[in-house]
Amino acid sequence: MAKRKAYAPFSLTSEAGVAQTPVEGYIDVEQKIYPIVGTGTVNENGKWTGVKSSDSEFLGLSKAEAIPSGTDVLFPDTNTHPNIDMTGFRSIFIAIKPTNGGNYNLNAVMGPDTIRFANLEPVHAAGSLRGLTINRNIDTLDDLFLDTGEVLVNDVWNIFYIQGSLQDQKNMQFKITNASGGNSDIEFGFMRTI
Repeated sequence: MAKRKAYAPFSLTSEAGVAQTPVEGYIDVEQKIYPIVGTGTVNENGKWTGVKSSDSEFLGLSKAEAIPSGTDVLFPDTNTHPNIDMTGFRSIFIAIKPTNGGNYNLNAVMGPDTIRFANLEPVHAAGSLRGLTINRNIDTLDDLFLDTGEVLVNDVWNIFYIQGSLQDQKNMQFKITNASGGNSDIEFGFMRTI
C-alpha cells in the first residue's frame, strides 16, 4: 500500500468545513494495487471459458510401424490425444516423419466414433471433413484438407502449416496414406495456434 498526493476539488480546510478556503487543493490518498490474472470469463451460457493460448510444443506424438504402401493410418492415436480438438484455435502445424521417403496422402478426417462432436454421437469416423470456407466455391461442400500427393523426406520431420480451414473442428484426426512404394514407419505430431 502506498500513499500519494492527489488533486481534489477542495482543500483540507474546506473538507473540515471552513467555507472561505479557496477551492483546489491536494489530499492524501491511499492506493492499493492488486495484480489481476485474466484466465477466462463466464460465457453467455453460464459456462467458464478459459483464455486460449497457442500450443508451445508438438502434442499427440505417435508412431505407426511398418505401414505397407497403399495403407492408411490415423493420427493422433494416444491415450491423452485420441483426436485433435481445434475449438478456439485457428490454425495447426502437423509434423510427419516417415522412414521411407516418397509420396503420402494427407487428409483431415472426423475423429474416432468413441468421441462426441459437441452433443452428437456416434460420428462418421475417418470420414473426410467437408464444408465451406472463404475463397471456395459457395455452391458445393469441399474437403477441408486433402492433399493427394505430398512428397515427404525420410528420417526428418516434415512440418506443414494449415491456416484457417480446420479451425474449431471438435473431433479431428489426420488420415495418412503411405503411397511411397515400400513399408514405412510413420511418426506424427500436431501443434495448434490461435
